[in-house]
Amino acid sequence: MAHTIGLGAGKNSTGASTGSSTRYTIGSAPGRLPLLGHALPLRRRPLEFLSELPARGDLVTVHFGRLPAYLVCHPELVRQVLRDPQTFDKGGPVFDKARLLIGDGLVTCGRTEHRRQRRLVQPAFHPVRVGTYAQAVVAETDRATADWQPGVPLDVGVRMHTLTARVTARTLFSTDIDEPTMDELAHNLPVVLAGLHQRMVAPTGFPGRLPTPGNRRFQRALARLNELIDTMIENHRRDPTDRGDLLSALLAARDEESGEGLTGHQIHDQVMTMLSAGTETTANALAWTLHLVGTHPEAEVRLHAELDRVLGGSPPRVEDLPALAYARRTLTESLRLRSPVWLLTRVTTVDTELGGRRLRAGSTVAFSPYALHHDPTLFADPEVFDPDRWLPERLEEVPRGAMLPFGGGARKCVGDSFALTEATLALARISTRWRLHPQPGRAVRAQPGMTLGTGPLPMLPERR
Repeated sequence: MAHTIGLGAGKNSTGASTGSSTRYTIGSAPGRLPLLGHALPLRRRPLEFLSELPARGDLVTVHFGRLPAYLVCHPELVRQVLRDPQTFDKGGPVFDKARLLIGDGLVTCGRTEHRRQRRLVQPAFHPVRVGTYAQAVVAETDRATADWQPGVPLDVGVRMHTLTARVTARTLFSTDIDEPTMDELAHNLPVVLAGLHQRMVAPTGFPGRLPTPGNRRFQRALARLNELIDTMIENHRRDPTDRGDLLSALLAARDEESGEGLTGHQIHDQVMTMLSAGTETTANALAWTLHLVGTHPEAEVRLHAELDRVLGGSPPRVEDLPALAYARRTLTESLRLRSPVWLLTRVTTVDTELGGRRLRAGSTVAFSPYALHHDPTLFADPEVFDPDRWLPERLEEVPRGAMLPFGGGARKCVGDSFALTEATLALARISTRWRLHPQPGRAVRAQPGMTLGTGPLPMLPERR
């Protein structure tokens, strides 16, 4: 049962304001088991489970094993968490497990270190550099689709992961990366990401330490990824010429306040962060968008008409993006309906209050972009694919803080602009040349991992 708390403007132990006059409801997730907590529904049906919880309250207690976490289901409370990183710092099951792969990079590091790292990493995503990265996007998209044959089914999920892995590697390492290394990256990264998800939803850390075949594959893949990254960083260090890539920008970065750069360990963590995040999230966003366009004929017709009008068959450029309004709305709606980032966590640094509930320092606070994006109190007909809900005149219908595909506040994804540019250019290039329709008789079901994947996604290409 949920109960309602009237909350006046309060203060946590740091003196920061924690609330308003809004009345929030407090609830608990059903079906808790001894020791396991809610590990079973989080493993077996996480999207459905999380999407059911907003009906239980604005702040709902969920148990990851024996430890409680507090799922924030009201967009204003989510904004409060995101805008106060001093109280709600990075941490919790999602980020603790992610550190196995990306260490203390920009995504996982604590608040104090994050401010410094963000200043150093931001120049890598300067608009001038993003414009040069766009050339790699179009070139790799052409390469990825060169062997497509009309009527011959292909797994679009796998193809988009290969595409974004190559784009990310090219933008990170420029010409340093050869084809065997590219193949190794594309092979090992999914193994590591799958292993991280299994560890994230496990009620205890013990299963991850057992010498099972899966755990050994995970450890081998993680070790090999680290070796590959270190080798390419060393290659750049031996020749510090700016090659126009992300790694050159990271090596050259200097903090305006201290004059110091990133340490070797920090550069490794940043590269691993960009490689994993840049590959996985953008690949899933593209795969879901192509699937949704292919299953909605009206959207497909409108997208193709815009591409024909704006591009006339030519490769898309960064300069064309403002005119590709429907393509951007299509991608945005796909990010809402199938948000690649579906669950995030924070940890309280002090005793505080959230939504009328007192939380002790060290409490885990979670929020689910997927649950927010599918909440019928926030989005009309949330299961309907409707790119026009993002028309400028309809944006006021979206409650503040309800749309969070890239997070928000000071910890919003630093590469969000490049991710949208990459996805829009790839969508435009593919859809200029091809129609993609689902293979008959093959159901597609979202597969939550470290990001929200498509699983097998067979589609039939047809030349336009």
